[in-house]
Amino acid sequence: MIQLHFYPSTASMAPHIVLEELAVPFELIKIDKDNDGLNSPAYRALNPNGLIPVLVDGDTVLYETAAICLHLADTHLEADLAPRLGSTERAHFYKWLSWLSTTLQQTLIIYFYPERWANDGEAVAQIKQHAQRKVLTLLEQIDAQLARHGQDWLLGTEYSLVDPYAMMLCRWTRNFEGPKARDYRHIGPWLQRVLARPAVQKVLATEQLAKPWV
Repeated sequence: MIQLHFYPSTASMAPHIVLEELAVPFELIKIDKDNDGLNSPAYRALNPNGLIPVLVDGDTVLYETAAICLHLADTHLEADLAPRLGSTERAHFYKWLSWLSTTLQQTLIIYFYPERWANDGEAVAQIKQHAQRKVLTLLEQIDAQLARHGQDWLLGTEYSLVDPYAMMLCRWTRNFEGPKARDYRHIGPWLQRVLARPAVQKVLATEQLAKPWV
């Protein structure tokens, strides 16, 4: 059985949603990260970086959220969570998945952990402020994408795994001072469409997440 090592409201949310969308049997293993569970020898054997999530699928052990989501889509093609291989739509799918993982997500990490880049309190505050501003400019790209095609989902007419991935990251802005992802004209309604999906609702309930969800 597939196992997902997770913690509520972290980067494991996207693969958790994908697993629910696939409607396949899987086991959730909650990491005791508040008691140094990420640094246990057992967890470090799965992910030497000590980060969430990890997926165990038979003999395959994966970390990195984007890789996990892509693996699940590619091993369950019947779910149509990614465009057809070799298509132009697939190329844009790769672009958005990579952008979410390496650009938006990493900027959010800087916002939440600015002390990793500086020791001085004033410098830490400046890094956090700059990261928040950068996140807001990146959200404009999502808003523009939705406005450009005017369809229900990030890639257009078809729901794909980039929708829950992007929703997860937009959710991380819910406590920003000032504008949040939900305040953007096109992002706000799109977020509500993603939240309305039964798989997403099930994950929110399972992870016992309180409103505001985004």
